[in-house]
Amino acid sequence: MMAVDGVGQRGVGQRGVGQRGVSQRDIAQLAGVSQSAVSVVLNGKADQLKLSVAVQQRIRAAAAELNYVPNAAARSLRGGRNGLIGVHTYESVFPVGSQDYYHDFLAGIEAQAAEDGVDLVLFTSTQQPDGRRSIYAGGTNRLRLADGAIVLGMERDDAEMLQLAQERYRFVCVGRRELPGVELPFVTTDYDGGVTTLVRTAAEQGHRSVKYVMNHASYSPQRERRTAFDREAAAHGITTDRVAGTELVITSSWLREVAADHTLLVVEDGHRAHQVTVASREAGMDLPQQLSVACLDVPTGEASTAGWTHLAVPRHAMGRRAVTLLLEILDGRVEPGHRDVLPCPPVPGTTLAAPA
Repeated sequence: MMAVDGVGQRGVGQRGVGQRGVSQRDIAQLAGVSQSAVSVVLNGKADQLKLSVAVQQRIRAAAAELNYVPNAAARSLRGGRNGLIGVHTYESVFPVGSQDYYHDFLAGIEAQAAEDGVDLVLFTSTQQPDGRRSIYAGGTNRLRLADGAIVLGMERDDAEMLQLAQERYRFVCVGRRELPGVELPFVTTDYDGGVTTLVRTAAEQGHRSVKYVMNHASYSPQRERRTAFDREAAAHGITTDRVAGTELVITSSWLREVAADHTLLVVEDGHRAHQVTVASREAGMDLPQQLSVACLDVPTGEASTAGWTHLAVPRHAMGRRAVTLLLEILDGRVEPGHRDVLPCPPVPGTTLAAPA
């Protein structure tokens, strides 16, 4: 992902173009299509001419061969879109490693933006001295430099979300965002459905006593999972003993105590899965023979968590869909308040089994 300013066309000495800027006419000649076909494809509106996939690919290949770069400033002055999609995060997200919570979201956003031929601009000037980020920190909506924006972050400001909607600025939230009387656009995942399936599976296997380790946070994703878990546990006669993750150190002795009183340990945080695996090895415990375990998120990538029963939270797909949804809103193909809920099925794994 890169920060982008308005850039002009650059001259490329290919196919007789010489040192002048590469134009859409040059692309049309190379691809053997009309200039109007080139225009709609490069502007993400290929459906207007009902162009085949093969023709679209030929146009993009010709543009790439000629190193075509659209003049964002000129397009903006003509009243069109400038091909920039903003990314605003309420918390600092860079640098990110593969284990970072935001990694898959951002990777999905970048992959889809590249596929759709739009540039990304990361808004960092919105950061305030206390580290928080505000869209209106300078008194105006800085996101307007882009055609629209994708908004991420747990600490999102409801007042700012409302103001964006009232200004009719086009944006999409990654994660559920509900405000009374306002249809905010977002892409989220079906935590309820995933947790419901997992709890029913555990009940069918005979589990009736669960130790539940909560995440340190209590935002919408955590609340959705807890609500679904409590509802299904009560429906199947499962008793749940919760413990706050902020004050918990998972040790081998703690894990033995859990196994003495419960048949299933559920953790909300992917990092906890690794800690539980390490503690079980130190305790000489066999999972799931002595204690079944499951994670209501994606376990961290350590080899120790391979095989864990967990929810397949589609972060990469959510990032991708956020880009396509924003472009659909900008094109007028869907309503500005459109919402998408992606499936979040449990991965069976090998750590959830009938109590011994």
